[in-house]
Amino acid sequence: MPHVVTQSCCGDASCVYACPVNCIHPTPDEPDFHTSDMLYIDPVACVDCGACVSACPVEAIAPHDRLGPAQLPFVEINAGYYRDAPPRPLLAPVTPPLSLPAGREPLDVAVVGTGPAAIYAADEVLTCPDARVTLYERLSSPYGLVRSGVAPDHVKTRRVTELFDRIVAQDALRVVYDTEIGRDLTHDDLLDRHHAVIYAVGASSDRRLDVPGRELAGTATEFVAWYNGHPDHADHDFDLSHPRAVIIGNGNVALDVARILTADPGALAATSIARPALAALRGSRVEEVVIAARRGIAESAFTLPELVGLMETPGIDLVLDPGDLAEGPERPLDHATSEKTRLLRDLAERSPSGAGKRVVLRYLSSPLALLGDGRAQGIELGRNAYASGGVEPTGASEILDTGLVLTSIGYRGTAVPGVPFDAARGVIPNAEGRVLTEPEGPVLPGVYATGWIKRGPTGFIGTNKQCAQQTVRHLVDDHAEGRLRRPAALAAGL
Repeated sequence: MPHVVTQSCCGDASCVYACPVNCIHPTPDEPDFHTSDMLYIDPVACVDCGACVSACPVEAIAPHDRLGPAQLPFVEINAGYYRDAPPRPLLAPVTPPLSLPAGREPLDVAVVGTGPAAIYAADEVLTCPDARVTLYERLSSPYGLVRSGVAPDHVKTRRVTELFDRIVAQDALRVVYDTEIGRDLTHDDLLDRHHAVIYAVGASSDRRLDVPGRELAGTATEFVAWYNGHPDHADHDFDLSHPRAVIIGNGNVALDVARILTADPGALAATSIARPALAALRGSRVEEVVIAARRGIAESAFTLPELVGLMETPGIDLVLDPGDLAEGPERPLDHATSEKTRLLRDLAERSPSGAGKRVVLRYLSSPLALLGDGRAQGIELGRNAYASGGVEPTGASEILDTGLVLTSIGYRGTAVPGVPFDAARGVIPNAEGRVLTEPEGPVLPGVYATGWIKRGPTGFIGTNKQCAQQTVRHLVDDHAEGRLRRPAALAAGL
């Protein structure tokens, strides 16, 4: 009875280390770990012990004979990953524990933020003997995008907060809420109180369209924060009076927003969705959501599990025009991309079920202008074609009537007062987590970064675990070698 990964896994690799026969790949030490859509269980090597089920913080793994109809595609997806795959090592490498030389003062570390990157960083620091961590959070509640960015109907994904609760409950960790760096405390204040500061502030701003009428568009990030009840976006007002909404960009967030816009509000009522958003969705007239992407199907930004989830959502017709199936120049395809391409081709051949709502995937389409007077009333989409390794406009375009346009074209980090910032990349400049005074500049002692503010907006919730491990190991090495100054507060006995 082999086990199967059945949804968007968090990617923290807990299952990898729990598996006694190393049948879950890619592992964190394998090159494709950071680019893989998900983890996969080898159905031949699996010994059915169930250790991975217990280790998974989001309940993404189940025995193959206990899958519901919506999970069955994952049997082939998991098995397909291992066809013609190279041999894997018998056991995943074991990372040695953190330690300090005798006589070195125990670490006292500040972590700015309480999202996944911050929580994993704090947990890693606390594996060092006698270490202490203080988390500083701008809001009055923790966990960042796990609370404000994960769709409310992704109930299992949200259960990673139960793991975070256990981490935060450690005696050597405290959380200071309602504290913003640059407003309530300065960067220098933190260095005066702690041996080191780890910035884990994420990427909280959106990349914006650069087309006429761009001010008429909202962002998918704002929409997600609104339906999750984020205090910064609770008063947002989105126009849901038109039968069509358009989303620019086709990553996982775009698919989440499309699903929420077309879902049965009665089903959403049983989730943690914000009540004002639920009331607005009950009165919504949106019947169709168009998701527009600049490139072709092989460059789809959403992950394979998100596509399967949307395809299997009841009451929604997922539609793809066969004319959009152009894949572009020949290039090597990884397993997830090949599977997505296969599923999308199958989707294009499907007959509509007659469900009440539609989500339309459009490819090779770029926004040229937003139309309207004070609010969005239409969008002009230009048609693209492949040329010399990329896409270029064909000159053809189409205007779609719509009352809501949301962009979902990526995130950017924002600067923290007093901390170096690479405005071109939207990250804190760093070398494997050690903050630099400027891009390519020298190391700034005692200052570190992890998560999206370190590497840019890539990966999943659990990707931050390996990212944090790298940063914290450098921090501990620096302390062990005497490169961190003793904070003034500790020197004064405070």
